[in-house]
Amino acid sequence: MLSGNTLLVRQAAGKALLSTTAICASLAFSAPAFAQGSKQIEDNIVVTARKREENLFDIPAALSALTPETLAERNISNLDDVGKHVPNLNITRYGVGNTAQAAVFIRGIGLQDHIITTDPGVGVYLDGVYLGRQLGSNLSLISIDRIEVLRGPQGTLYGRNSIGGAVNIITRKPAGEEGAILNLQGGSRGRAAINTYLEFPLFENFNVGVSGYFKRRNGVGDFLLLDSPEARIGEEQEFGGRIKAVWDVNDRLSMTFSFDGLDADNGQSPYVVEVNGIGVSAGDNFTPGTPIQDRSNPFAGDFFALQSGFGSDLTPFLPAGANGQLFAPDPDDSFSTVAGLETTSNSAWGGSFAAELEVNDSVSTKLLASYRTSDYTGGLDDDETPLNLSEFPETGEADQVSVEWQLNADLGRADFVGGLYYFYEDGSTESGPFVFSPFNTPGQIDNFGVPFDLGFPTGLGNFDLHQTTNAYAVYGNIKFDLTDALTLGGGLRYSWDNKDANALFPSFPARTFREADFEELTWDVNLSYALRDNLSVYAQVQKGYQTGGFPPRPFGGPAQFVSFDEQTAINYEAGVKGVINDYLTVMLSGFWTRYRDLALPFSDTTAGGGFVTIVENAGRSRARGFELEAAFTPIDNFTLNTAVGYNDAEITEVDAGTIGIGVGDRPALTPRWTLSVAPHYEVELANGANLGFNVDYSYRGDQFGQSINTPDELLESRDLLGFSIDYTTPGGDWTFSVYGENVTNEVYDVGRLQQTGFVGVVRSNDRSEFGARLRKSFGGL
Repeated sequence: MLSGNTLLVRQAAGKALLSTTAICASLAFSAPAFAQGSKQIEDNIVVTARKREENLFDIPAALSALTPETLAERNISNLDDVGKHVPNLNITRYGVGNTAQAAVFIRGIGLQDHIITTDPGVGVYLDGVYLGRQLGSNLSLISIDRIEVLRGPQGTLYGRNSIGGAVNIITRKPAGEEGAILNLQGGSRGRAAINTYLEFPLFENFNVGVSGYFKRRNGVGDFLLLDSPEARIGEEQEFGGRIKAVWDVNDRLSMTFSFDGLDADNGQSPYVVEVNGIGVSAGDNFTPGTPIQDRSNPFAGDFFALQSGFGSDLTPFLPAGANGQLFAPDPDDSFSTVAGLETTSNSAWGGSFAAELEVNDSVSTKLLASYRTSDYTGGLDDDETPLNLSEFPETGEADQVSVEWQLNADLGRADFVGGLYYFYEDGSTESGPFVFSPFNTPGQIDNFGVPFDLGFPTGLGNFDLHQTTNAYAVYGNIKFDLTDALTLGGGLRYSWDNKDANALFPSFPARTFREADFEELTWDVNLSYALRDNLSVYAQVQKGYQTGGFPPRPFGGPAQFVSFDEQTAINYEAGVKGVINDYLTVMLSGFWTRYRDLALPFSDTTAGGGFVTIVENAGRSRARGFELEAAFTPIDNFTLNTAVGYNDAEITEVDAGTIGIGVGDRPALTPRWTLSVAPHYEVELANGANLGFNVDYSYRGDQFGQSINTPDELLESRDLLGFSIDYTTPGGDWTFSVYGENVTNEVYDVGRLQQTGFVGVVRSNDRSEFGARLRKSFGGL
């Protein structure tokens, strides 16, 4: 059944699609010159999504590009903010209580998990370097040149782990200007931030850009039963920086050196528990006795350790500060008594080297090499009570090396890109000592100071997983101008992955070692036709590939620790994109994608239940829908930007033995409707100053936390509203802004995980915030 908001959005989006299609049809072949005196819209956005410089409107693919101006106008400061403004893109912070996670989903494909044996379905790239780990990829967007989001399988130029799409973050490149930029920010909830950018020539033809930042914000709740908690719930504090140098050795050879790093110490993500489908973080009393369906009686719920009946009054074992209650009165607070889980951390640093050589006027080559390392700490008190029932402290680390060699050739009517690629990663995940009381796990229980016989094995333990990956690829892509208007393109990529993994869990008699190889040939074919300058139609077929792996939590024993295979996708897509007239630009695409050998994660209750995450190639799915991005400039100095996405995605086949997931279920974290509306208006004052007004609205429809579409997994739709007002002095050196984010203080769920007897719910951390920003530029910047 559709909610009222969803129905309204569906009706509005449908009307927008019909209207825009009609406009495209009527204006595509007409002259674009009826906007005399009107402000010209942007029609020359250069992107490098296909590893060559091209105009955004010339690329036959669904692609969004966000400029620094867009990021500032819409208060976008982290990667997860981008997910609010791009159609059919959804990014959430859901990872072991750590807000550094960026789980990126495009058109129904992505990954929530962060364990080293899993890989995402959407690739995130920083200056062309693939980021292998999702935890740590929710980057602060400092000194950014642009962000490119490619939707659909990117099997040729990006290869492995881009079956849903790819996100490219391109940082600012020093160009020889001498100057600096200073940004200051202060706001509600203790918001304080500073970031700087300095650019200068170190010597002739050697230009350097240096950026640094620090930001912090208070949390939303407190750990009420910890004596001296190190952080509040939802608190954020991070600093980092980047050095980037470009050396133009001569007219044909250029080298780029880059080094970046960050360190973050944050509070745990806001988190609550639901028992028996009822939220219980609202001051429920602890009253043991005969089980009844009563939210004030945890024995009446499905939380197995709390509803088994201990035959004793457990109230004496609750801390005095709990006042006989299991759960904190305010859902943003916590009654956890586990020291150490109140804080999370994340640190990462890396360097890259790129050398570009023009062999002659038509052939060039590029070498890109990088090294990155990252580590994190996190965890959740899953039961959220003063009792030690289910806690998972966790640490992880990963080191990666990548090398890519490219060859570009301009052959007149043909344009070729090819290359070789190598990726190496070595990482681990460790958890413990964890408490696993509600589940059927070998061990003992020691929750209340006295031994209790629950009639099933429970207990404490440790686990760790380690994995080494070696990945190789060779690829080639060509586009050929059949006529001045008609272009045919295509490519091939062969990928081969080798993974060595080992794991030790309490149910394993000894450390278990596994090895698996995965390989795939992926391809794409596209045809585009230029109706006129900056307006074209296209059609394409793509095949994408996501590597296989090993299950992240095989608590049931070594028999569960077996590899799952790679999964593939074939995408059929057609669209129109470009400048309709001086008032309107449009990018409209329709797609139909089918996924085979879908790797489905589920909990195997027959082998322990609860948090036992098994992954098997047990299904197929399909996605179909459209994306519309439009910029409308009816009068001078006013632009209305809109982005609408519709994605009808569902699982179409499920193998026998797959638990919980059924045919017709929607993939996890996949809203049917996404919508963004962002009007911008500028006023030039008499003194030459500029006043800008910006509003940004974002909608994400109902979705499910897992591919098991039960009411317990439902994440309700959310509407977010923000604004900024910017005053820029004559000459543009100073800009003073006031802003508001999530001005209606919408609190929503970002993740839900059904476990044995309860649902863990991660709540949003982007509460309402109001503040001011100051920007000062020096020199030529």
